[in-house]
Amino acid sequence: TLSVTSFMGVIILAGIVVNNGIVLVDHVNQLRRRENMEKHDALVQAGMDRFRPILITAITTILGMLPMALSTGMGSEMRAPMALTVIGGLITATFLTLFYVPIFYSIADHISYKTQKQMVTMLHGREEAD
Repeated sequence: TLSVTSFMGVIILAGIVVNNGIVLVDHVNQLRRRENMEKHDALVQAGMDRFRPILITAITTILGMLPMALSTGMGSEMRAPMALTVIGGLITATFLTLFYVPIFYSIADHISYKTQKQMVTMLHGREEAD
């Protein structure tokens, strides 16, 4: 059901998912900068390096929300929607973070590279060497 508590769950979920995405993208950027890795190699390495921390974050949050989702005591009808929102959202968003964030990063990086080349051509009248 849609309620204030379920929307609070969406806010909690958004914070966790955005944090996981930032951790993944930041690690890709570090690998590209420090190790001079190519984009694809950095995305694969970052996915392997950050798989466990992202999964552990999701699993601990899900396990922490289970008592709230399954409780039958007083007031549980107010708290259960928030817990169910976070649990369901984390199950979905964890896989989206691990698979779609690298895809979107690759697309955004490609667009940025093309735009940068066009700007150099417009400003200098020719293409600059990489």
